[in-house]
Amino acid sequence: MKKIVTSFCVALVTLSAMESYATENVKRLLYVGNSFYYYNNSLHGHVNRLLAGALSKTERDGMQSYSVTISGGQLKWHNIGAYLDAGIGDSDVNENNELVTNAGPTRFDTVMMMDCSRCPFDAATRPVFHEQVQRQGAVIRAHGATPILFMTWAYSDQPAMIDTLAREYVLAGKENKMRVVPAGLAFKKSLVDRPALTLHIADKRHPTLAGTYLAACTVLASVYRLDPRGNRYVAGLDEADARFLQQIAWDTVQAFEK
Repeated sequence: MKKIVTSFCVALVTLSAMESYATENVKRLLYVGNSFYYYNNSLHGHVNRLLAGALSKTERDGMQSYSVTISGGQLKWHNIGAYLDAGIGDSDVNENNELVTNAGPTRFDTVMMMDCSRCPFDAATRPVFHEQVQRQGAVIRAHGATPILFMTWAYSDQPAMIDTLAREYVLAGKENKMRVVPAGLAFKKSLVDRPALTLHIADKRHPTLAGTYLAACTVLASVYRLDPRGNRYVAGLDEADARFLQQIAWDTVQAFEK
């Protein structure tokens, strides 16, 4: 565990209380964020395929997820209350690529939100991040859903960003009684253990397919409480790389919540 988060003392000191914010029986998840979600055909799509690799069709009955993203989006740009009132999920495209009407719109039980990749990091926007987590969380709870936070990762040329990102996401989670998904810490551990496995594209911010897959495995472990290790869905990655990322995600979540 020390190898994963040596510099994240603040995170580790406060995380023993995170268990009380655990997500239970997540069925209908709304992702709210930005391009960190939608790269590589969307994070939620990979999580859904991991769920299919972990659960039977019967066990997945009633599970739905949708993603609402804004390019470069800050949390304050999102009107989450409107999303929860919008009738999202009243239709879908089935396995035959036909539009089908559902019985009614999805009533989300969980909303996973992130802020822009620098917003919790930069001193000028950090107070707004905390204000928005509190405000958006209250809106989500007023709609009968559980808010959780998705901790983003450092840029590849600014790895020390993760110290501040981890600290601020953990602080926001603790202050607002929200689970934190430690995707940023999973990136950190992967890059320490196997720096040659590229997780960022050339812009140094957005994820490669391997990066998105690692984030998806972290969501599986943290939100759905399912072990990604051995999952048959590998997203077209090299088998050994996928198994490594599954292990990283699992180890990170276990260490983060100790």
